[in-house]
Amino acid sequence: MDSTELLPVGRRVAYWRGRRKLSQQVLADRLGKSKSWVDKVERGVRSLDKVSTLQDIAAVLRIDTAVLLGRDAQPAGLVERVEGVERIRVALSAYEIALERPAARRPVLPAERLTREAAHVWTTFQHARYPQVIDLVPELVADAQRTYAHDPGAGRVPLVEAYRVTASLLVKLGAPDVAWLAVDRAMIAATGDRVLVAAAAVQLGQVLRESGRARMAKSLMLAAAYRIAPPVIEYGIPPELSLCGTLLVQAALAAARIGDDRTAADLIDEAADMAARVGDGHDHHRTAFGPTAVELARVATAVELGEVREAAARHEKATTRDGWRWLPAEHRAAHLIDAARAYLHTDDPVTAGRVLMEADRIAPAEIRHRPAGRDILAQVAREPTAPTTLTHLAATLGVG
Repeated sequence: MDSTELLPVGRRVAYWRGRRKLSQQVLADRLGKSKSWVDKVERGVRSLDKVSTLQDIAAVLRIDTAVLLGRDAQPAGLVERVEGVERIRVALSAYEIALERPAARRPVLPAERLTREAAHVWTTFQHARYPQVIDLVPELVADAQRTYAHDPGAGRVPLVEAYRVTASLLVKLGAPDVAWLAVDRAMIAATGDRVLVAAAAVQLGQVLRESGRARMAKSLMLAAAYRIAPPVIEYGIPPELSLCGTLLVQAALAAARIGDDRTAADLIDEAADMAARVGDGHDHHRTAFGPTAVELARVATAVELGEVREAAARHEKATTRDGWRWLPAEHRAAHLIDAARAYLHTDDPVTAGRVLMEADRIAPAEIRHRPAGRDILAQVAREPTAPTTLTHLAATLGVG
């Protein structure tokens, strides 16, 4: 075994940086990071658990991501996640149908069956069973593309849904660059159908924010929302109100990310009016939109704006609503990660830890497979007063 296989990932970065004769400052410049960030990574003070960042470092060091990872020194699930993202990238990059290669001659699924398959993958995603979704997505995308090529009319909706769930998964896995490819395909396939465009735009907003394009996200989400909005809210039907309201929430989150607190608040209020007409307990177009979802969005925007005490207070009220238990497990656990971040920044690591353990109970993959979840787990676990159960979890997962 190569001796570098025994090194922690940060030390492996330092080793390969030395091999390439790069200083910390040069590596930092090429990554768009600070020298201090590189130093903390190499010393193990800062965890490296975001797939896209690992890929960027590997590219600068001119090595395969797997070499950088070193399988014998990996946090649980990290190698599998990187490999899963690569399998999905390959599926999205296949052009057998357009080039009429033999692989495109596999059996074509009827549109009705493909619709059921896409619904199954969505349900699996909403239960936060991300490893299973990773396994299902490549075949779903390939089948959806074949069905659409055979029958564009019937195959259009399931193709868009396949791309949407793929983009949602990739955002969760910290791979917005690959998610961009999926959502771009979704938007192209949806063109001409205002409802499908609005549905695909939900994932577009997520991808743009995670890619650091919050201003663009805000502009495009507003355009998409008002395109699907009913002329009079009172006469709007729940599915369209759900799409419009969700897009307004996406625009609000983007506004919060760029510090535009007034616009964020106005957009959330506008979404709340629509949510009141939809009610809780529905999942139109896989949005889970309703009054409780909007209240959770208020927490998320407050966290983005640094208003962490307000975020914590709103979280405590929102999670007592009846609608809380009707939300998908993925939605609830993702919210709890936001809430944990708020508590941590109010100097309350004990409550942050308890909230994270609740997220792990509801949807373990949000903590164990999602980079954002592992990052906040590592931060809380380093606190001296963090709950023992949480520090044990962090140690088991190799973070902290």
